[in-house]
Amino acid sequence: MVPILEKIKQIITEKQNFVLTTHVNPDGDGLGSQFALAQFLRKLGKTVTIINHSKTPENYAFLDPKGEIFQFNPERDRDTILQADAILVVDTNQPARLRSMEPFVQQTKAIKIVLDHHLDTDEAFEGASHYLIDEEATSTGEIVYRVLTSIDHDLIDETIAEPLYTAIMTDTGSFRYPRTDSEIHTIAADLIQSGADPTNIFGHIYESWSPGRMKLLGETLANMQMAYNGALAYVVCTQKMFEETGTTEIETDNFTTYPMSVKGVKIGILINELPNGTRISFRSKGDIPVNKLAKEFSGGGHKNAAGARLYNVTLEETIKSVVGKAGRYVKN
Repeated sequence: MVPILEKIKQIITEKQNFVLTTHVNPDGDGLGSQFALAQFLRKLGKTVTIINHSKTPENYAFLDPKGEIFQFNPERDRDTILQADAILVVDTNQPARLRSMEPFVQQTKAIKIVLDHHLDTDEAFEGASHYLIDEEATSTGEIVYRVLTSIDHDLIDETIAEPLYTAIMTDTGSFRYPRTDSEIHTIAADLIQSGADPTNIFGHIYESWSPGRMKLLGETLANMQMAYNGALAYVVCTQKMFEETGTTEIETDNFTTYPMSVKGVKIGILINELPNGTRISFRSKGDIPVNKLAKEFSGGGHKNAAGARLYNVTLEETIKSVVGKAGRYVKN
């Protein structure tokens, strides 16, 4: 990783105009990583624009009090992307996950830098691209921390430490998922020393739910289903449930925590019904590789946390197929 890290540091030093983006339906890791990068680059005197396909979820709005993260508008943002010196893509290495931004990011002659901790895919960004992917990292935030501290640790203040702590905290499940070790706690301690406030960050993300989201969770859990003698638990959110509670699929973030909390459950699954298909989130314990299960649905992710998105299928078809194929992983 040292040669690619040095190359990225060289690009950051030499280039002036940067565009930062992350995957559709951004989470704490994607948003925290890109906002920390943006603040750091600005301290170096760089021009930075943050553009995402999706709107920032309300519980992460505290990271961006000045509204500096734009939701992609092709008429407004096309030239910004095409004229950038470098595009930094964080928390995904799949061009398709940029959705509406993908054709413009692929078309631009800008250097593409990909910072990610997910398993590599067969997809690739066109043109001059540099990938810094560490599958052993707890989060993309951890990778960004290492990049920034290798350039100048002294530049990390509260405005950078807060989003980095957010990225790491959310993708480690508040420091309880696999790969959480003494080293990541040392990094967290350094970020706290630099100004991150764990209580404030946790409160914004996990203690500021809307009444609608709480009702959605209640209905979701009331209809939780079990399979394979209690080794599999799955929950479903339908379009009707979203409409009745005034919520969207974005507000199901972290819902997989609950089926995984049931004693004896080895695989927990969340299935969201979408207007044109379904979205599936997989979680597992121990050595069960749900990333391989997700791959059967053209998805991917980590060994114990993965996802997939299906188009032009019904909710019923998805449930039957997912639960059926999951059985082999539970039994093995």
